[in-house]
Amino acid sequence: MNNSNKFQKISNDRTFIIDCYLEMLSRINEDKVIELIKINTFSEVENTQISTDKIIQSLSIYFQLMTMVEENAATQYRRQMENHQSIFAIRGSWAEAFKLWKEKGIGEDEMLQTLSETQVNPVLTAHPTEAKRITVIEIHRELYLLLVQRENTSLSKLEHYNIKENIINLIERWWRTGEIYLEKPDIKDERANIIYYLSKIFPAVLEKSDQQLKSSWIEMGLNPNKIKNAEVFPKINFGSWVGGDRDGHPFVTPSITQETLVLHRKNALSLIKNQLVNAAAKLSVSAIHNPVPFSLLEILEKKSKELGLKGEEAVKRNPYEPWRQYFNLLLAKLENTSSSISIDSESYYKSSKDLLNDLKFFSNILVENGMKGIAENILFPIERAVSCFGFHLAKLDIRQNSAFHDKAISQILQANGEKDFDFENWTEEKRVELLNKLLQSHSLNTDITIYYGAEADNVLDCYRVVRNHINLYGSEGIGSFIISMTRNLSDLLVVYFFMKETQLLNTNIKVVPLLETIDDLQNGPIILDQFLQHTITQQRASKIEYKQEVMVGYSDSNKDGGTIASKWNLYKAEQELHEIGIKNNFKVYFFHGTGGTISRGGGKYHRFLESMPLNTVNGTIKITVQGETIAQLFGNPLTATYNLNALTSGVAKHSILSKHYSETNKYPLEIMDFLAQKSFEHYREFIETPGFINFYSKATCIDVLEKSKIGSRPARRTGTRSLKDLRAIPWVFSWNLSRFTLTGWYGIGGALKELKTEKPEAFQSLKESIKNWDFFRFLMIQTETNLILTNTEIINLYATLDESVAEREVFMSKILEDYENGVALIEELFEDKSSNRREGQYDNLQWRNEKLNTLHHLHIKYLKQWRDLTDDDNPEKEKTLSKLLSIINSISSGLKNTG
Repeated sequence: MNNSNKFQKISNDRTFIIDCYLEMLSRINEDKVIELIKINTFSEVENTQISTDKIIQSLSIYFQLMTMVEENAATQYRRQMENHQSIFAIRGSWAEAFKLWKEKGIGEDEMLQTLSETQVNPVLTAHPTEAKRITVIEIHRELYLLLVQRENTSLSKLEHYNIKENIINLIERWWRTGEIYLEKPDIKDERANIIYYLSKIFPAVLEKSDQQLKSSWIEMGLNPNKIKNAEVFPKINFGSWVGGDRDGHPFVTPSITQETLVLHRKNALSLIKNQLVNAAAKLSVSAIHNPVPFSLLEILEKKSKELGLKGEEAVKRNPYEPWRQYFNLLLAKLENTSSSISIDSESYYKSSKDLLNDLKFFSNILVENGMKGIAENILFPIERAVSCFGFHLAKLDIRQNSAFHDKAISQILQANGEKDFDFENWTEEKRVELLNKLLQSHSLNTDITIYYGAEADNVLDCYRVVRNHINLYGSEGIGSFIISMTRNLSDLLVVYFFMKETQLLNTNIKVVPLLETIDDLQNGPIILDQFLQHTITQQRASKIEYKQEVMVGYSDSNKDGGTIASKWNLYKAEQELHEIGIKNNFKVYFFHGTGGTISRGGGKYHRFLESMPLNTVNGTIKITVQGETIAQLFGNPLTATYNLNALTSGVAKHSILSKHYSETNKYPLEIMDFLAQKSFEHYREFIETPGFINFYSKATCIDVLEKSKIGSRPARRTGTRSLKDLRAIPWVFSWNLSRFTLTGWYGIGGALKELKTEKPEAFQSLKESIKNWDFFRFLMIQTETNLILTNTEIINLYATLDESVAEREVFMSKILEDYENGVALIEELFEDKSSNRREGQYDNLQWRNEKLNTLHHLHIKYLKQWRDLTDDDNPEKEKTLSKLLSIINSISSGLKNTG
């Protein structure tokens, strides 16, 4: 394989890992699989006597090994930049941010204030592109760490040999482990996966991230004494949708939500307890050699009395170590908190803030008595962990579809004897009038003893679960109430009604519109303006600190209008929604509903944030991390640290930028309007062409994904077989698995061609803008990434699955024309061929393409077989489906981002 010197190291690393893989296969006598790994074409594979299952398994592992090598190479590249160039040369790093700020004359105190005001909230969600079991994720982490160890240049030959042997043995363990769920995972499997990341992965990532921030601050010549206090660090908190997101997910019941909140709390308390135990073990400061401050002795006596017998036992354990005794008392109080049997309020923690205050008090004692190093080394990480995870681990958002809520209101009206109860079909004016009347009334309209209907009872019971949890533990673990498909003010007021019925209006829970389609994004500012001015919102303003969360969807707007129209409408909507917030004295921040793929808002965090309109980040970001993206971004400790830093520093940079600089560049907004509109028209014409649903159903594996065992959520919201009802995730996933990847580019080719033909000066203006407009540059880079992933040879093969020659020719001619125009005209905008600018992506594909082609051929073969088996009860059909799902998982590994 020809590689320039630029890729020599990664090429050597790939060769090394393949050698380890082949050696493992040799030891277990898998000689035919060895041949397969060495083979380069599908025709050669067809001539081998190897089972399909072995082909799928061996190539899946091959792809994942490639990905690990590439991740490690990226980490080592960043390390080399630190050593041979400078720490601030790394894009998305804290050092880059500090350098930029210093050059702009930003003072240290303002930097620290910006850090402390930065809030980052990654929200983990389960989706049908993530199929790996926890066991496999752990094997990945072990393997990655061995690859990192191998980079140590001072290792002896014997140590290198031992690392290689460990890698070979670990790959064998992986080979013998079932990689994906053989049965469709339920919500509990997905929840266990999310809790694993929250409790086992992210605490270590948080600590590494803080260390890098601290080191970068000092390395950039800033005052080291100012970066010791945990309170000046960014506020990082996690969220989750698993167990709270019930939109089209009938398996997320009120009891599942209750169970999830309890599990979150249990795991958070366990996490904090372990941190306290480890800290206590390190606090070996002796009273014999160190003067004991009076304030410490005083607090020991006070806390010991409050805890009674447990307090006495805690103090007796380490008689000459009052510092350790203090931690023993904290642990005793935390144990009471976990058991929930304490009656005396002084003997347990009502909230994590109380524990945080105890830790700060102790940290101050250490610092005042000359033990700054101990405070920084032992106390700081615990303070940060408590601040981040609290006693709740992650905030659980509650999401439901507006249509579900409408049905619930109709059921309540009918049960209450109203003759006109068809709320779902009322005019907006009539709906708002009723809701205002109900909200103004002091009496309740529902009764816990009455059955109203499936939807109404589900919503009310869910809200009661939240209310009961808050009564017991406070609102720390509750996220937002999110309404998908928010189309009108009434969709938000309905939630206020349910909150009123369950005594939740007096809490700090935010009611959040989710704007998903292009129409929703365009109407969003009007809806938000009405909502912020509503009496109930004004009454609750102080409880939610005059902050309003707005969720914007990348997936449905993409499915609705194509990638260019989607991204441009998101850009404009964020600007307008921000202005609405200012007008109403609210700080609007955005919850970005992004996915792994570019079509669904994926991409590098620092570029993503740089492409945001000025003033729209406001020091806060909430963002989904979905499915396969969790493992890709946060599965390995060094990669995870880099990505968390890129996200957090990106928000902080945006804050400084918005505060000090106005938009001086005159970007070609009208040209972008034209481009987005033309792209939208081309896209809509494509999906509205007669026969589209049939072509899509045949040329992709959407029918298989609907039977998928790799996610608990149904592929469709209501079960109706229509494009509108299909979830955006399987929509993107299905096109990408067939290598069309058109959800990430279709429409751009036709739109750019029209622009160049009809408005050549405007096209030239875009060529200039790509150099200095971050939004447009990022959009074109992302679009081109998807175009590079498209494989015209393979998509022509998938197209043959549509037996109608005339039909497939109609759609393939449209697809190929837009593809060719897109590739050529984006290259013209950048004034260079993609192969010159995107060497890394082409190199990654070069190591994958032939093996991906093998899987695509198998995918097509088994799709045909499965579809030909018309009897759903035929055991052969189920067997074939299992093969198809394994192939899908393997292709997904090869392409890295599919959903």
